[in-house]
Amino acid sequence: MPRAKRGFKARRRRNRLLKHASGFRGKRKNCHAIANESVQHAWMHMYRSRKVRKRDFRSLWIQRINAAARALGISYSKLMGKLSGGAIGLNRKMLAEIAISDPVAFQKIVAA
Repeated sequence: MPRAKRGFKARRRRNRLLKHASGFRGKRKNCHAIANESVQHAWMHMYRSRKVRKRDFRSLWIQRINAAARALGISYSKLMGKLSGGAIGLNRKMLAEIAISDPVAFQKIVAA
């Protein structure tokens, strides 16, 4: 019986992995063992960064709202307290966008 070396399946699996490693530097892009480790780390960083991106954007929105609110003489915490108690249902993302693109509308929101 001839020796079976898993030729096609193994090659397909390795090529799939090396495709993910294209663009890496040095042996990381063409040596299977090193590329495997690099791709695993890259996927780990990608997973973590998707979570961190949400935190970063929320803090960016808060900074933008705070800057626009302080220009109108009110702090961020006072503004958010007013908005949560009132009937205005805008989230931080929408408030930050309004503060940048339409300062007059933001001023009316703060005054309300």
